[in-house]
Amino acid sequence: MGNLIEIRDLAKVYTRGKQKVEVLHHINLDIAEGDFLALMGPSGSGKTTLLNLIGGLDTATAGSIGVGGQRIDQLGAGALAKWRAANVGFVFQFYNLMPMLSAQRNVELPLLLTKLSSSERRQRASIALQLVGLADRASHKPSELSGGQQQRVAIARAIVSDPTLLVCDEPTGDLDRQSAEDVLALLRTLNREHGKTIVMVTHDPKAAEYANHTLHLDKGTLVEQAVA
Repeated sequence: MGNLIEIRDLAKVYTRGKQKVEVLHHINLDIAEGDFLALMGPSGSGKTTLLNLIGGLDTATAGSIGVGGQRIDQLGAGALAKWRAANVGFVFQFYNLMPMLSAQRNVELPLLLTKLSSSERRQRASIALQLVGLADRASHKPSELSGGQQQRVAIARAIVSDPTLLVCDEPTGDLDRQSAEDVLALLRTLNREHGKTIVMVTHDPKAAEYANHTLHLDKGTLVEQAVA
């Protein structure tokens, strides 16, 4: 398999008042299609910034990012939003579920931007919930679910539009160890059995063990590549 993600000479600079802060310095990185990569590093190392650039949530100051042959650094805001909706699923530390909606309706949310009929949306959401082991919780609201179940609903929402790429920012950071292992095992299954390419930021070495590779960032630079 070829590379899904090709990053060349990537830099990100934030301006705070008169001060310029370079968060990422000339990053070069290839991520193969079907890989499961963990990004680790101390707080402030730039790992979430890099993840947000890969997922098209932020734009680079310099350098290029290619995902699936598409130069996303060259897209305008509207085109980038469309690209994200079609190609990327997001999983965050805090589940970002709508509290008034059932699990089923939460999972359907990304599909509201598509041309699918309501019955097709329902069917796809049901399949996604089945895949994460929560078919029997479809009518439950987030407050009626445990933290681990809420994160699995969030993963179902991330995969419902069948994206190529999943970006996960500390997906187990708010969970107890058992729930965390359940979520990580689910991500590994999505990677191995469903071919999803996954890039995951984590501070937890045990979580990183579920990935195929771990990369370490420090002060905005890739410092080593440890192959699991």
